[in-house]
Amino acid sequence: MLGSLLAGFYLLRVYDMAVATYVAVALNVGVGALALLIAARAPYAPAEKAIDAPAVERAEGAGLVYLAIAVSGMTALASQVIWVRLLSLLFGATTYTFSLILAVFLFGLGIGSSLGAAIARNTPSPRAAFGWCQMALCVAIAWAAVMLSDSLPFWPINPSISTNIWYNFQLDMVRCLWVVLPGAILWGASFPLALAAVARPGQDPGRLVGGVYAANTVGAIVGSLGASLVITQFIGSQAGQQALIVISALAGLMMLAPLASTQVGWRWGVVTALVASTGLAGWLVNRVPEVPGLLVAYGRYAATWVGLTDIIYVDEGLNAFVAVTETPNGVRNYHNAGKIQASSEPQDMRLQRMLGHFTHLIPARPANTLVIGCGAGVTAGAVSIGPDVERVTIAEIEPLVPRSVATYFGDHNYNVVTNPKVTIHIDDARHFLLTTDQTFDAITSDPLDPWVKGAATLYTVEFFELVKRRLNPGGVVTLFVQLYESTEEAVKSEIGTFMQAFPHSVVWGNTNNGVGYDLVLMGMLEPIQIDVDALQAKLDDPRYAQVAQSLREIGIYSAVDLLANYAGTPEDLAPWLADAMINRDRNLRLQYLAGLGLNLYQSGPIYANMLRHVQYPEGMFTGSPETLESLRRAIGRMTGRW
Repeated sequence: MLGSLLAGFYLLRVYDMAVATYVAVALNVGVGALALLIAARAPYAPAEKAIDAPAVERAEGAGLVYLAIAVSGMTALASQVIWVRLLSLLFGATTYTFSLILAVFLFGLGIGSSLGAAIARNTPSPRAAFGWCQMALCVAIAWAAVMLSDSLPFWPINPSISTNIWYNFQLDMVRCLWVVLPGAILWGASFPLALAAVARPGQDPGRLVGGVYAANTVGAIVGSLGASLVITQFIGSQAGQQALIVISALAGLMMLAPLASTQVGWRWGVVTALVASTGLAGWLVNRVPEVPGLLVAYGRYAATWVGLTDIIYVDEGLNAFVAVTETPNGVRNYHNAGKIQASSEPQDMRLQRMLGHFTHLIPARPANTLVIGCGAGVTAGAVSIGPDVERVTIAEIEPLVPRSVATYFGDHNYNVVTNPKVTIHIDDARHFLLTTDQTFDAITSDPLDPWVKGAATLYTVEFFELVKRRLNPGGVVTLFVQLYESTEEAVKSEIGTFMQAFPHSVVWGNTNNGVGYDLVLMGMLEPIQIDVDALQAKLDDPRYAQVAQSLREIGIYSAVDLLANYAGTPEDLAPWLADAMINRDRNLRLQYLAGLGLNLYQSGPIYANMLRHVQYPEGMFTGSPETLESLRRAIGRMTGRW
């Protein structure tokens, strides 16, 4: 437990995976050295004559015990997989959340193992105790299901009240204990009870530990894989938890049913108890609730959205829960990872379309384009309507998103998923780029929030270098960077890492009511030169009428309006980025930095601090003197710098 917390909250956050591994190795070496020291100093007198210990005989029906402990391991890991998915919605899917859940689970296993060992030493029938332990797990699994769906999401909690994330971690720890601890204690108790049940009375069960441990481990592997690859994709978390209750009840019956015939004088009492327990398990199965759409949509803020929105779509996929909601004023939101990822709100539409239109307007010939992350499809749709764009490839890891979610935003994304230009690849973006033989004229990336576990791999130097290898000369790379639900350190890490990979780059800002909201980063292999008059000529071309209309819908009426969102270059921002922590595959520093700010809304101050260093980029823009003077004034107004 302490190792999980130490690694997740300190070693990996402050150092990297290699250092965390070295610490683990050092601890193991230290424990081994201490054991050798104790052994060297302990008195030992060898026996004069070797004594052959008699073989330990397994108890009658030991095969059922091995099967039951395997089933127990399976239900333990399958439940943990489901609980991690649901608690990640409730707490935020950060690495810190995973560390908390693992620590609580291990804590419960430790308590349960100690209790189980004590019971095994003092009970005349460890097999009966093991069986009732499995029956009790039916209650524990049902308890967790009800708490996760019907209770915890609606506790009167607003995580953004506190600006200190460590208070949120304390609250998350308490809620995690509330859900996970009962089951973890019972699974911890199962192992010593099974070990005692597999040996005949009076014999040393310790010599059979290898077989029991192997059975439990095999079951755990099956449970982990089954829950990850089968339950979550094909039957869902609700039915999965119902199935786990049934399986635990069957494991208990395997242990208890044979005892009914051996309990002289208590036979009918045992039978009655088994019938009652089986009936209780059946009742508990029916009590497992659906995962509420409000939790899927708003996650840790679910309680604050009760009665304020309509859930029009919700589903559980292989990699994520997704939802679509609609507010009373007609705004549609796409939800993933328990939060809004895209919407038809003006500020979100502005960002998504800026991201897409910069991607195809800046390259001279954006024939072949790649969009990383489909989401609501608005960015991909903005790319697809470019008249010079011939092919659009969308790499999306969750099949539900393009198949179901994007269709709800057809009016905003130009029905991109049915556009004949568009090809959708269900794949991880890194794997796709590593295995494709295509190169692209433009690549845009709109991944999940960097605090979502795993998303930071799409913001590393190594990933951007991979992107560069797939970029044609004259091509453009654009990247979405959020300022809300983040910290200044995390934003610096994102920008600094991108600019290290793309020295020729520029930042474009997206403001909401004059306050910083989010950013578009743009990089090229060559120095960036933008002909403002040529860009305006494109927008005036009848072939670009749909593009011009798309920009007008977000308040951008000319090339000057679009480029006035300028917010800095590497030269401008060098002083501000001096202490930026570069995000690499080895450390994934960004996911730890961003995970400390997922409840913060400091986009305004972050953007203002960045703009203090911005100067007009002499030489980046070309055009007539009148156009350039107009652009200079527009940038000055937007940045407040001159």
